[in-house]
Amino acid sequence: MAGAPQPGDGSTQDDYWPLPKFYFSVDIGSFTDLPFMEVTGLEIETEVVEYRHGNSPRFSNIKMPGMMKHGNVTLKKGMFNQDNQFFLWINSINLNTYTRDTVVIRLLNETGTAEFTWTLNNAFPVQINSTDMSSSASEAAVESIVFAFESIEITDS
Repeated sequence: MAGAPQPGDGSTQDDYWPLPKFYFSVDIGSFTDLPFMEVTGLEIETEVVEYRHGNSPRFSNIKMPGMMKHGNVTLKKGMFNQDNQFFLWINSINLNTYTRDTVVIRLLNETGTAEFTWTLNNAFPVQINSTDMSSSASEAAVESIVFAFESIEITDS
């Protein structure tokens, strides 16, 4: 693996640290650097296709890679006065007339430069979760929006 720490005497240890996950930025369409507190669901999976032909001497299936699939991405943020953008996005969907957006998620280094970028193509909102409420809680109100998308591109710096 290029760039990964190599075995040695430890003299180069300070050059290799995992990236922290708390410094990131999110763009949705023309909205840039949105203040999200959490991003989950950036996952890619290959379906497994099992097959066995009738005269195979093996008494088990052959496993082959199939179609790529990915889950939905959930974005969470605090609720603010006069900020109703999540509801405007999902309420603007009418059958298949919603203009799909590109969602760009960047993991940043300590200088604010993107080290990894996930680009979700043809994304549209599929679910909104408003905050839960409790009279005994003393925490911020958090809402979330879930995006489905058609493809994902991952690039590194």
